[in-house]
Amino acid sequence: MPRYLVSVAGNIGVGKTTLTRLLGERLGWKTYYEQVRDNPYLVDFYADMRRWSFSLQVYFFTHRFRMFQDMMAQPCSCIQDRTIYEDLEIFARTLNRQGYLDDRDYANYRALFETMIRFLPTPDLVIYRRASPEFLLKRIRARGRAFERGITLDYLRGLHEAYEDWVARASASMPFLILDAEEYDLEEQGHADRVVELVCERCPEG
Repeated sequence: MPRYLVSVAGNIGVGKTTLTRLLGERLGWKTYYEQVRDNPYLVDFYADMRRWSFSLQVYFFTHRFRMFQDMMAQPCSCIQDRTIYEDLEIFARTLNRQGYLDDRDYANYRALFETMIRFLPTPDLVIYRRASPEFLLKRIRARGRAFERGITLDYLRGLHEAYEDWVARASASMPFLILDAEEYDLEEQGHADRVVELVCERCPEG
């Protein structure tokens, strides 16, 4: 039976964890989730993004690098909630563009990323959950996480632009499946079934 390394990409609040859990349960894949609740920098970051942006990005990158190494060691298919590429291409890039991560720290972080990424394989599939920033802000407000209260529409728009740019560029070097979160509501059984079908078409069991 084929073994796949799959990553779910998408903006804050788009439903990456829900999709990861769904595919893990339905396809029997081992699941890996982004560390949010036990993250020692996240609350401080949203309170003072300029002060904590570099520390947060290094923490996330280190966590995801170790996670992908563990995925590589597994004998079964694995799915990861957020790709390692988003740390640089989406979040560090957007923080730099919006003035929260200065050019010196951004260059340092990029050098670290480009040095370490050589040791990891490209995912067999990246599932990009796409949604408008306005849709995402409503979802973020509805789930009511205290540390996310500082997230603004402008920040989400900056991330969205970075996602669209990255997916357009990266599609030449890695396989993507784009799923519109506003079209596929994973709480609806029919929508969830269709999403599983689409993923199975890209990752056949053989």
